Amino acid sequence: MLHRIWLGFFVLGLFSALYQWLGVGDGDVFQRMVKASFDMAALSVELAIGLVGVLSLWLGIAALGEASGLLAKLANALSPLFARLMPEVPKGHPAIGSMTLNLSANVLGLDNAATPLGLKAMQDLQSLNPNPDTATNAQILFLVLNTSSVTLFPITVLLYRAQLGAADPALVFIPILIATSCSTLAGLLVTAWVQKLKLVDTVVLAYLSLMMGALLALVAYFSSLGVTQLQQQSSLISNLMIFGLIMLFLLTAHFKHINVYETFIDGAKKGFQVAIDIIPFLLAMLVAIGIFRASGALDILLHLVRDGVSLLGMDTRFVDALPTALMKPLSGSGARAMMVETMNSYGVDSFQGLLAATIQGSTETTFYVLAVYFGSVGIRHGRHALACGLTADIVGIATAIAVAYWFYG
Repeated sequence: MLHRIWLGFFVLGLFSALYQWLGVGDGDVFQRMVKASFDMAALSVELAIGLVGVLSLWLGIAALGEASGLLAKLANALSPLFARLMPEVPKGHPAIGSMTLNLSANVLGLDNAATPLGLKAMQDLQSLNPNPDTATNAQILFLVLNTSSVTLFPITVLLYRAQLGAADPALVFIPILIATSCSTLAGLLVTAWVQKLKLVDTVVLAYLSLMMGALLALVAYFSSLGVTQLQQQSSLISNLMIFGLIMLFLLTAHFKHINVYETFIDGAKKGFQVAIDIIPFLLAMLVAIGIFRASGALDILLHLVRDGVSLLGMDTRFVDALPTALMKPLSGSGARAMMVETMNSYGVDSFQGLLAATIQGSTETTFYVLAVYFGSVGIRHGRHALACGLTADIVGIATAIAVAYWFYG
């Protein structure tokens, strides 16, 4: 399926460019498309090289976690849940600990920690893969949970709103949490349905209830804080947890008489090779997305949506924020740019600006995550991963629109 969608970006870009040239008289469209392809090719290498340091750091830390036995203990604690969601992963396997750390980092909005830990988890899952070029059910479920992962602290969105002069930058905090929670639930449900997983299970419900209870408790606490306190507390908790985790792994390994320096170095060495392996997959996806956007196909799609909504007699304000929604699954930086553009055009506290911010925090960048995570282990056949990930995106975006009308009128 992925190869058809990838080719589709080029084909749609071609038809859109022909329309721009022959129908509108814009002969520069092909120049923009070629420039976009070169720019995206360069960006793919920049992104991969930028990951080298962070990957090396966190793969080194993860090596300490494995050597100290802490990841094994974490895996054992969560094995009853993962045994039902991912039955092909053995009890206590290192992948369970790696996945837990990655999903926890996503919840806290710690992108720099989440990606390396996610790549480590994908590698651990790949060690169980009987067909190395085809994604397993466990890898697909893990990827879908990543693309739709609940984000408790949407720090980037709050900072952009603050920089653009929002009266209350944290106004979107609860709407984002609602939207991203619905996205995650949809991703879990649709993947469980495709993979025929049994979610109505005492153990699964117990774990999910515990997680939801902790989430609601944190929401209740942070909802009681002012915007300044919210930003300070979220930043303090996030950074404290990162540094605390590093120190926990280091000291536990040291007290177990493990050479922490050499163990860290051995783990960190893997970071460079992982980053290099990602480049071809990232290159292919980013170039296709760049051409699709530069061709004007995105703008045509928006016009069609606006006309359709108008014919139905519905409110069209949400259409102004759709560029962020349509760009979000394709490009994180592109979606951020669209969000800022919407805020600047309509006002940071306008309905459109608030909706764009809510959409930005509701889902992850599905195509990027798929390219990076599967590319890091050489998977070429994603099976139902993309369809399930995009389903979660659609639910998250639809929920963001509904919540925006509820909260912002």
